[in-house]
Amino acid sequence: MRGRDLADETQNQDEARDLGVEPVEDTPTEEFDEVAEPDAGGEPASPDGSYEEPAPELGSLHRDYVIPGVGSQEPNPYRWHTGEKRHHGGEDAIEVIDLVKQFGRVRILNGLNLGLPEDQISMVLGPSGTGKSVLIKHIVGLLYPDSGDVLVHGQSIPGLSDDDLFEIRKKFGLLFQDGALFGSMNVYDNTAFPLRQHTDKSEEEIGEIVNRRLREVGLADATQKMPNELSGGMRKRAGFARALVLDPAIVMFDEPDSGLDPVRTALLCELIREVHEENGGCYLVISHDLATARRIADFLAILWKGRIVESGPSEELFSSENEFVSQFLNAETHGPLAMD
Repeated sequence: MRGRDLADETQNQDEARDLGVEPVEDTPTEEFDEVAEPDAGGEPASPDGSYEEPAPELGSLHRDYVIPGVGSQEPNPYRWHTGEKRHHGGEDAIEVIDLVKQFGRVRILNGLNLGLPEDQISMVLGPSGTGKSVLIKHIVGLLYPDSGDVLVHGQSIPGLSDDDLFEIRKKFGLLFQDGALFGSMNVYDNTAFPLRQHTDKSEEEIGEIVNRRLREVGLADATQKMPNELSGGMRKRAGFARALVLDPAIVMFDEPDSGLDPVRTALLCELIREVHEENGGCYLVISHDLATARRIADFLAILWKGRIVESGPSEELFSSENEFVSQFLNAETHGPLAMD
Protein backbone atom coordinates (compact mmCIF):
# COMPACT_ATOMS: atom_id res chain seq x y z
CA MET A 1 0.00 0.00 0.00
CA ARG A 2 1.33 3.43 -0.89
CA GLY A 3 1.69 6.27 1.64
CA ARG A 4 1.29 5.99 5.36
CA ASP A 5 -0.50 3.26 7.24
CA LEU A 6 -4.24 3.86 6.90
CA ALA A 7 -4.94 1.72 9.94
CA ASP A 8 -3.90 4.65 12.11
CA GLU A 9 -7.44 5.94 12.78
CA THR A 10 -6.36 8.70 15.16
CA GLN A 11 -3.98 10.21 12.62
CA ASN A 12 -6.66 10.16 9.93
CA GLN A 13 -9.03 12.08 12.23
CA ASP A 14 -6.32 14.64 13.05
CA GLU A 15 -5.71 15.20 9.34
CA ALA A 16 -9.39 15.92 8.82
CA ARG A 17 -9.34 18.49 11.60
CA ASP A 18 -6.28 20.13 9.98
CA LEU A 19 -8.49 20.74 6.95
CA GLY A 20 -11.14 22.39 9.10
CA VAL A 21 -13.71 19.62 8.72
CA GLU A 22 -15.17 17.01 11.01
CA PRO A 23 -13.30 13.68 10.91
CA VAL A 24 -14.33 11.13 8.30
CA GLU A 25 -14.38 7.41 8.68
CA ASP A 26 -12.05 5.31 6.52
CA THR A 27 -14.61 2.53 6.09
CA PRO A 28 -17.40 4.09 4.02
CA THR A 29 -18.72 0.92 2.44
CA GLU A 30 -22.20 1.66 3.79
CA GLU A 31 -22.40 4.66 1.44
CA PHE A 32 -22.59 2.45 -1.60
CA ASP A 33 -25.35 0.50 -3.24
CA GLU A 34 -25.86 -3.08 -2.17
CA VAL A 35 -23.85 -5.53 -4.23
CA ALA A 36 -23.74 -9.29 -4.44
CA GLU A 37 -20.97 -11.08 -2.61
CA PRO A 38 -18.27 -12.47 -4.91
CA ASP A 39 -18.25 -16.18 -5.59
CA ALA A 40 -15.16 -17.48 -3.86
CA GLY A 41 -14.92 -20.31 -6.36
CA GLY A 42 -15.69 -18.25 -9.44
CA GLU A 43 -13.54 -17.52 -12.46
CA PRO A 44 -11.83 -14.22 -13.16
CA ALA A 45 -13.96 -11.78 -15.14
CA SER A 46 -13.92 -11.91 -18.91
CA PRO A 47 -11.60 -14.79 -19.82
CA ASP A 48 -11.86 -13.61 -23.44
CA GLY A 49 -9.99 -10.45 -22.48
CA SER A 50 -12.79 -7.92 -22.97
CA TYR A 51 -12.27 -6.70 -19.40
CA GLU A 52 -8.71 -5.91 -18.42
CA GLU A 53 -7.85 -5.80 -14.73
CA PRO A 54 -6.44 -2.36 -13.79
CA ALA A 55 -4.40 -3.86 -10.94
CA PRO A 56 -4.00 -7.64 -11.49
CA GLU A 57 -1.94 -7.97 -8.32
CA LEU A 58 -5.05 -7.05 -6.28
CA GLY A 59 -7.22 -9.85 -7.65
CA SER A 60 -9.91 -10.57 -10.24
CA LEU A 61 -13.44 -9.24 -10.64
CA HIS A 62 -16.20 -11.56 -9.33
CA ARG A 63 -13.64 -13.93 -7.78
CA ASP A 64 -11.75 -11.57 -5.45
CA TYR A 65 -13.81 -8.37 -5.42
CA VAL A 66 -17.11 -6.87 -6.53
CA ILE A 67 -18.01 -3.49 -8.01
CA PRO A 68 -21.24 -1.75 -6.90
CA GLY A 69 -23.86 -2.09 -9.63
CA VAL A 70 -22.03 -4.86 -11.49
CA GLY A 71 -23.77 -8.25 -11.63
CA SER A 72 -21.84 -11.48 -11.13
CA GLN A 73 -22.63 -12.61 -14.68
CA GLU A 74 -21.56 -9.37 -16.35
CA PRO A 75 -18.35 -10.07 -18.29
CA ASN A 76 -17.40 -6.48 -19.07
CA PRO A 77 -18.90 -3.65 -16.97
CA TYR A 78 -17.11 -0.97 -19.01
CA ARG A 79 -18.49 -1.37 -22.52
CA TRP A 80 -19.87 2.20 -22.39
CA HIS A 81 -16.70 3.65 -20.88
CA THR A 82 -14.73 5.13 -23.75
CA GLY A 83 -12.56 7.07 -21.32
CA GLU A 84 -12.48 9.82 -23.94
CA LYS A 85 -11.18 13.13 -22.63
CA ARG A 86 -12.03 16.03 -24.87
CA HIS A 87 -9.47 18.82 -24.82
CA HIS A 88 -10.33 21.69 -22.49
CA GLY A 89 -7.79 24.16 -23.82
CA GLY A 90 -5.59 24.44 -20.73
CA GLU A 91 -3.32 22.67 -18.27
CA ASP A 92 -4.45 20.13 -15.68
CA ALA A 93 -4.23 21.20 -12.03
CA ILE A 94 -5.11 17.68 -10.81
CA GLU A 95 -4.32 14.36 -12.47
CA VAL A 96 -5.74 11.04 -11.29
CA ILE A 97 -3.91 8.06 -12.76
CA ASP A 98 -5.18 4.45 -12.73
CA LEU A 99 -6.68 4.94 -9.25
CA VAL A 100 -7.90 1.81 -7.47
CA LYS A 101 -9.55 1.83 -4.02
CA GLN A 102 -11.22 -1.08 -2.28
CA PHE A 103 -13.01 -1.42 1.08
CA GLY A 104 -13.06 -5.04 2.12
CA ARG A 105 -14.14 -6.92 -1.03
CA VAL A 106 -16.02 -3.94 -2.47
CA ARG A 107 -14.01 -2.00 -5.04
CA ILE A 108 -15.20 1.59 -5.32
CA LEU A 109 -12.64 3.09 -7.72
CA ASN A 110 -11.33 0.76 -10.40
CA GLY A 111 -8.65 2.20 -12.63
CA LEU A 112 -9.98 5.76 -12.63
CA ASN A 113 -8.20 8.27 -14.89
CA LEU A 114 -9.08 11.96 -14.84
CA GLY A 115 -7.52 15.36 -15.47
CA LEU A 116 -9.10 18.49 -13.98
CA PRO A 117 -8.24 21.81 -15.66
CA GLU A 118 -6.71 24.87 -14.09
CA ASP A 119 -8.87 28.01 -13.84
CA GLN A 120 -12.13 26.25 -14.64
CA ILE A 121 -15.10 24.93 -12.67
CA SER A 122 -15.12 21.17 -13.12
CA MET A 123 -17.90 18.87 -12.06
CA VAL A 124 -17.80 15.12 -11.51
CA LEU A 125 -21.28 13.72 -12.04
CA GLY A 126 -22.55 10.20 -11.60
CA PRO A 127 -25.16 7.98 -10.00
CA SER A 128 -25.26 7.70 -6.21
CA GLY A 129 -22.72 5.35 -4.68
CA THR A 130 -20.15 5.48 -7.48
CA GLY A 131 -17.28 6.87 -5.39
CA LYS A 132 -17.45 10.62 -6.02
CA SER A 133 -16.77 11.55 -2.38
CA VAL A 134 -14.07 8.86 -2.15
CA LEU A 135 -12.34 10.55 -5.09
CA ILE A 136 -12.19 13.89 -3.24
CA LYS A 137 -10.70 12.23 -0.14
CA HIS A 138 -7.90 10.78 -2.28
CA ILE A 139 -7.13 14.17 -3.81
CA VAL A 140 -6.59 15.76 -0.38
CA GLY A 141 -4.84 12.73 1.10
CA LEU A 142 -7.51 11.62 3.57
CA LEU A 143 -7.52 8.26 1.78
CA TYR A 144 -4.66 6.53 0.00
CA PRO A 145 -4.99 4.38 -3.13
CA ASP A 146 -4.48 0.65 -3.23
CA SER A 147 -2.96 1.27 -6.66
CA GLY A 148 -2.42 4.29 -8.89
CA ASP A 149 -1.51 7.90 -8.20
CA VAL A 150 -2.95 11.39 -7.64
CA LEU A 151 -0.95 14.43 -8.78
CA VAL A 152 -1.70 17.98 -7.63
CA HIS A 153 0.31 20.55 -9.57
CA GLY A 154 2.70 17.73 -10.42
CA GLN A 155 3.19 16.44 -6.86
CA SER A 156 2.22 12.89 -5.96
CA ILE A 157 -0.16 13.07 -2.98
CA PRO A 158 0.33 9.43 -1.81
CA GLY A 159 4.09 9.89 -1.89
CA LEU A 160 4.25 12.98 0.31
CA SER A 161 5.63 13.02 3.82
CA ASP A 162 3.41 14.22 6.66
CA ASP A 163 5.06 17.64 6.63
CA ASP A 164 4.78 18.05 2.87
CA LEU A 165 1.15 16.91 2.91
CA PHE A 166 0.40 19.48 5.60
CA GLU A 167 1.90 22.18 3.38
CA ILE A 168 0.15 21.18 0.17
CA ARG A 169 -3.21 21.10 1.93
CA LYS A 170 -2.91 24.86 2.26
CA LYS A 171 -3.66 24.93 -1.47
CA PHE A 172 -7.10 23.42 -0.84
CA GLY A 173 -10.43 24.80 0.25
CA LEU A 174 -13.10 22.23 1.05
CA LEU A 175 -16.87 22.50 1.33
CA PHE A 176 -18.59 19.29 2.43
CA GLN A 177 -22.26 18.40 2.10
CA ASP A 178 -23.60 20.00 5.28
CA GLY A 179 -20.92 22.69 5.60
CA ALA A 180 -19.09 20.55 8.23
CA LEU A 181 -19.04 23.41 10.73
CA PHE A 182 -17.77 22.83 14.24
CA GLY A 183 -20.84 22.88 16.46
CA SER A 184 -19.03 24.50 19.39
CA MET A 185 -17.85 27.52 17.36
CA ASN A 186 -19.77 30.48 16.02
CA VAL A 187 -19.65 31.45 12.34
CA TYR A 188 -16.72 33.82 12.83
CA ASP A 189 -14.57 31.28 14.68
CA ASN A 190 -15.46 28.51 12.22
CA THR A 191 -14.33 30.72 9.35
CA ALA A 192 -11.17 31.79 11.16
CA PHE A 193 -10.18 28.21 12.04
CA PRO A 194 -7.92 27.50 9.00
CA LEU A 195 -6.10 30.82 9.46
CA ARG A 196 -5.42 30.11 13.12
CA GLN A 197 -4.41 26.55 12.30
CA HIS A 198 -2.14 27.18 9.32
CA THR A 199 -0.80 30.74 9.60
CA ASP A 200 0.91 33.10 12.06
CA LYS A 201 -1.37 36.03 11.23
CA SER A 202 -2.47 38.36 13.98
CA GLU A 203 -6.08 38.42 15.13
CA GLU A 204 -6.46 41.79 13.42
CA GLU A 205 -5.30 40.34 10.09
CA ILE A 206 -7.50 37.28 10.60
CA GLY A 207 -10.49 39.48 11.34
CA GLU A 208 -10.01 41.45 8.13
CA ILE A 209 -9.87 38.28 6.01
CA VAL A 210 -12.76 36.55 7.79
CA ASN A 211 -15.08 39.54 7.57
CA ARG A 212 -14.27 40.05 3.88
CA ARG A 213 -15.07 36.43 3.04
CA LEU A 214 -18.26 36.45 5.10
CA ARG A 215 -19.37 39.60 3.27
CA GLU A 216 -18.75 37.84 -0.04
CA VAL A 217 -21.11 35.02 0.88
CA GLY A 218 -23.75 37.29 2.44
CA LEU A 219 -23.13 36.43 6.10
CA ALA A 220 -21.71 39.70 7.38
CA ASP A 221 -24.50 39.95 9.96
CA ALA A 222 -24.24 36.33 11.14
CA THR A 223 -20.75 36.25 12.59
CA GLN A 224 -21.89 35.45 16.15
CA LYS A 225 -24.50 32.85 15.24
CA MET A 226 -23.92 29.22 16.15
CA PRO A 227 -24.30 26.49 13.49
CA ASN A 228 -27.59 25.27 15.01
CA GLU A 229 -29.03 28.75 14.47
CA LEU A 230 -28.34 28.68 10.72
CA SER A 231 -30.47 27.40 7.87
CA GLY A 232 -29.03 24.75 5.56
CA GLY A 233 -28.13 27.34 2.96
CA MET A 234 -26.43 29.56 5.52
CA ARG A 235 -24.35 26.64 6.80
CA LYS A 236 -23.15 25.94 3.28
CA ARG A 237 -22.28 29.59 2.71
CA ALA A 238 -20.37 29.69 5.99
CA GLY A 239 -18.50 26.57 4.91
CA PHE A 240 -17.75 28.26 1.57
CA ALA A 241 -16.35 31.33 3.33
CA ARG A 242 -14.13 29.11 5.46
CA ALA A 243 -12.94 27.28 2.32
CA LEU A 244 -11.76 30.59 0.85
CA VAL A 245 -9.85 32.20 3.74
CA LEU A 246 -6.46 30.72 2.79
CA ASP A 247 -6.84 31.94 -0.83
CA PRO A 248 -6.69 28.34 -2.09
CA ALA A 249 -5.59 27.41 -5.59
CA ILE A 250 -8.07 24.51 -5.54
CA VAL A 251 -11.58 24.57 -4.05
CA MET A 252 -13.65 21.39 -3.81
CA PHE A 253 -17.38 21.08 -3.12
CA ASP A 254 -18.92 17.76 -2.08
CA GLU A 255 -22.59 17.95 -3.19
CA PRO A 256 -23.07 21.61 -2.24
CA ASP A 257 -26.66 21.46 -3.54
CA SER A 258 -27.64 18.59 -1.22
CA GLY A 259 -30.65 19.45 0.94
CA LEU A 260 -31.30 22.83 -0.68
CA ASP A 261 -34.49 23.89 -2.44
CA PRO A 262 -34.19 24.85 -6.14
CA VAL A 263 -34.03 28.60 -5.53
CA ARG A 264 -31.29 28.38 -2.89
CA THR A 265 -29.42 25.90 -5.08
CA ALA A 266 -29.51 28.42 -7.93
CA LEU A 267 -28.31 31.20 -5.60
CA LEU A 268 -25.44 29.05 -4.31
CA CYS A 269 -24.44 28.21 -7.89
CA GLU A 270 -24.46 31.90 -8.75
CA LEU A 271 -22.26 32.60 -5.72
CA ILE A 272 -19.77 29.87 -6.71
CA ARG A 273 -19.58 31.27 -10.24
CA GLU A 274 -19.09 34.86 -9.02
CA VAL A 275 -16.36 33.93 -6.53
CA HIS A 276 -14.56 31.84 -9.15
CA GLU A 277 -14.63 34.70 -11.65
CA GLU A 278 -13.05 36.94 -9.03
CA ASN A 279 -10.46 34.51 -7.64
CA GLY A 280 -9.79 31.95 -10.39
CA GLY A 281 -8.26 28.56 -9.62
CA CYS A 282 -9.36 24.97 -10.05
CA TYR A 283 -12.86 24.37 -8.67
CA LEU A 284 -14.16 20.81 -8.38
CA VAL A 285 -17.84 20.20 -7.68
CA ILE A 286 -19.11 16.70 -6.85
CA SER A 287 -22.81 16.28 -7.57
CA HIS A 288 -25.50 14.40 -9.45
CA ASP A 289 -27.69 17.47 -9.99
CA LEU A 290 -28.09 18.31 -13.68
CA ALA A 291 -29.36 21.84 -13.07
CA THR A 292 -26.21 22.64 -11.10
CA ALA A 293 -24.09 21.18 -13.91
CA ARG A 294 -25.78 23.36 -16.51
CA ARG A 295 -25.41 26.49 -14.38
CA ILE A 296 -21.78 26.41 -13.37
CA ALA A 297 -19.72 23.62 -14.99
CA ASP A 298 -17.07 24.48 -17.56
CA PHE A 299 -15.77 20.90 -17.59
CA LEU A 300 -17.68 17.67 -16.91
CA ALA A 301 -16.59 14.15 -16.04
CA ILE A 302 -19.09 11.29 -15.77
CA LEU A 303 -18.21 8.68 -13.13
CA TRP A 304 -19.88 5.26 -13.15
CA LYS A 305 -18.79 1.91 -11.73
CA GLY A 306 -15.54 3.37 -10.45
CA ARG A 307 -14.30 4.81 -13.76
CA ILE A 308 -14.78 7.89 -15.89
CA VAL A 309 -17.09 7.22 -18.84
CA GLU A 310 -16.20 10.44 -20.67
CA SER A 311 -14.92 13.90 -19.78
CA GLY A 312 -14.59 17.24 -21.52
CA PRO A 313 -16.08 20.73 -21.91
CA SER A 314 -19.64 20.72 -20.60
CA GLU A 315 -21.30 21.84 -23.83
CA GLU A 316 -19.66 18.91 -25.66
CA LEU A 317 -20.69 16.31 -23.07
CA PHE A 318 -24.30 17.52 -23.02
CA SER A 319 -24.39 16.70 -26.74
CA SER A 320 -22.44 13.42 -26.42
CA GLU A 321 -23.57 10.43 -28.45
CA ASN A 322 -22.36 7.99 -25.79
CA GLU A 323 -25.42 6.01 -24.73
CA PHE A 324 -24.81 6.24 -21.00
CA VAL A 325 -23.67 9.88 -21.01
CA SER A 326 -26.70 10.89 -23.06
CA GLN A 327 -29.08 8.98 -20.78
CA PHE A 328 -27.63 10.42 -17.58
CA LEU A 329 -27.27 14.04 -18.69
CA ASN A 330 -30.76 14.09 -20.17
CA ALA A 331 -32.37 12.16 -17.29
CA GLU A 332 -33.83 9.54 -19.63
CA THR A 333 -35.42 6.35 -18.34
CA HIS A 334 -34.24 4.15 -21.19
CA GLY A 335 -30.58 3.27 -21.42
CA PRO A 336 -27.73 1.39 -19.69
CA LEU A 337 -28.56 2.78 -16.22
CA ALA A 338 -31.48 1.07 -14.52
CA MET A 339 -33.00 0.73 -11.04
CA ASP A 340 -30.64 -2.03 -9.90
